[in-house]
Amino acid sequence: MESLWLEYAWALLILIGLEGLLSADNALVLAVIAKHLPEEQKKRAINYGIIMAFVFRFAALFAISFIANVWQIQAIGASYLLYLGLKHVIQARFGKDNKNIHKDDEEEAAGKGFWPTVGKIALADLAFAIDSILAAVALALGLPDSPLGDFGGMDGGKFLVVLLGGIAGLVLIKFAATWFVQLLEKRPALETTAYAIVAWVGVKLAIITLAHEDIGVLDHHFPHSTTWTLIFYGVLVGIALIGWFAPGKKSFQKNPSSE
Repeated sequence: MESLWLEYAWALLILIGLEGLLSADNALVLAVIAKHLPEEQKKRAINYGIIMAFVFRFAALFAISFIANVWQIQAIGASYLLYLGLKHVIQARFGKDNKNIHKDDEEEAAGKGFWPTVGKIALADLAFAIDSILAAVALALGLPDSPLGDFGGMDGGKFLVVLLGGIAGLVLIKFAATWFVQLLEKRPALETTAYAIVAWVGVKLAIITLAHEDIGVLDHHFPHSTTWTLIFYGVLVGIALIGWFAPGKKSFQKNPSSE
C-alpha cells in the first residue's frame, strides 16, 4: 500500500513541476492580454480571468472523469499531446527566433475594455487548462487503481491526482509564475523540455489506448507493468536532465503583472 501512494505522490510531483513550467508561458500571455489596461485594472482583470478559468477547469475535470476511459477520447488526447509537444520541440529546434512571440495576442487585445479583456484571459487560461488536464489524465491513467472507489468513470485516486494537478496549475499561475519566468530566463531550454515531456506523456496515453480492452493491440496490463513504468519514468528523468543542463537561446519578456 505504501508503494502505491508513493507512486501517486511521484506522479503528482511530476505533474506539479510540469504545470509550473507551462504556467510561465501562460502567465506571459495573460500579462500581454491585459497590458493595454490601466495599472489598477490590470491585476483585477487577471484575477477575475483566473477565477473564471478556475470554474471552467473544474467543469472540464468533472466532465472528463466520466469519459477518461473511453478509448476514442484517449486516442484523441494522445494525438493532441503528441502534436502539441512535438510542434513546440520542432519549432524550438528548427524554427527562427521570435522575440515578439506574444505580439499577436497584444495587438488583438489592444483597445478592448475591461470585461472583454477578462473574458479573453479566461478563454486563454481555459486553452492552457485543456493541455494540462489531458497531460494529467494521461499520467493518472497509468497509475494502479486506488482503494478510494470510483468517481464517475474514473478511479477516485486517479481523479484526485488530476484535480490536485489542476489546482496546482492555477495556484502557480497566480503566485509562482514570476519565479518560473526567471527560471526560464536562466535555463531557457526548460520550456522545450516541458513540451518534450508533454509529447512523452502523449506516448504514455497512446500506450494506454492500445492496451484498452476494446483495442487489444497491447496486453491490457502492460501500461501498469513494472517494465513500462521503469521505461516511462527513466525516459522522463532523462528528458528533464537534458533540459536542465542544455544551453538555450530563448529570452523571455519580463512579466510585471505577476510580481
